[in-house]
Amino acid sequence: MSTWETEFIDTARGTFEVFTKGKGQPVCITHHYSEFNNTGDYFAEAFTDSYKVYLVNLKEAGKSSKATHPHELSMFDAVYDLEAIREVLGYSSWIYAGHSTGGMIGVLYGIHFSLSLSSLIIVGSAARKYANSSPECIYHKEHPKFEYMQKLIERLKNPNLSQTERLKISKERTKLSLFKPGKFEEYFSLNIHKKMSPVRMNFFIREEMIFDVTRQLSSIKSPTLIMGGQYDVQCPVSFSVEMSELITHSTLYIFKESNHYPFLEEKTLFINAVGEFMKSI
Repeated sequence: MSTWETEFIDTARGTFEVFTKGKGQPVCITHHYSEFNNTGDYFAEAFTDSYKVYLVNLKEAGKSSKATHPHELSMFDAVYDLEAIREVLGYSSWIYAGHSTGGMIGVLYGIHFSLSLSSLIIVGSAARKYANSSPECIYHKEHPKFEYMQKLIERLKNPNLSQTERLKISKERTKLSLFKPGKFEEYFSLNIHKKMSPVRMNFFIREEMIFDVTRQLSSIKSPTLIMGGQYDVQCPVSFSVEMSELITHSTLYIFKESNHYPFLEEKTLFINAVGEFMKSI
């Protein structure tokens, strides 16, 4: 597997570390608190055979600019940062694809800058707070594995963890979000590794508690593909259904044998679904 190329994009809003791979229509991908590197990302990798992917480290992630003010860590500011990157790259529009918290950023992107998006792809995500809205969510206190998940997340915030310890904890956390945990090694077999930005994660925990843009979803005019795993414990599939009902130009695809990672758990179906959606628009 070829590695990703590293670029630094200077914008009026700061400098952003961006990793690129593939050829074709431009696809922008980011995540609210992940720190990417040139090994890439499993979600982003699903697009590299057909598109040119721009994998963005937001502020305080990797070697991107630091935040001067706390609000720069918000999902709203992330959208403006992505717009600044798009403008510098010279694209009149591009595709945005987001998984999980990346999808939440995508929802905001579609609401405020639909004209900049030729299409929008949202996977395993939500348009409002999900952690305390549904006991089906593993971040809800009534979920049977809530305490264990919180313990793993807190341990991952430790900057002094050895690489071996970090990988072990990350593996256990990820297995909680797989329909077939025993297939972890098969799904995550590539040399892809990333870290978490603690400052972004801590800001998101607070922001998520008041996040609800469901009443604005009708403002999204970009063709939108919403995808969810039937057994998603992080962003329960009911949130995907809700978005599809409120976004006029949307297509919903539910994966029957997936949890939070349909692009790995049902990879062929995922790639085909994206391809069919892109042909339809």
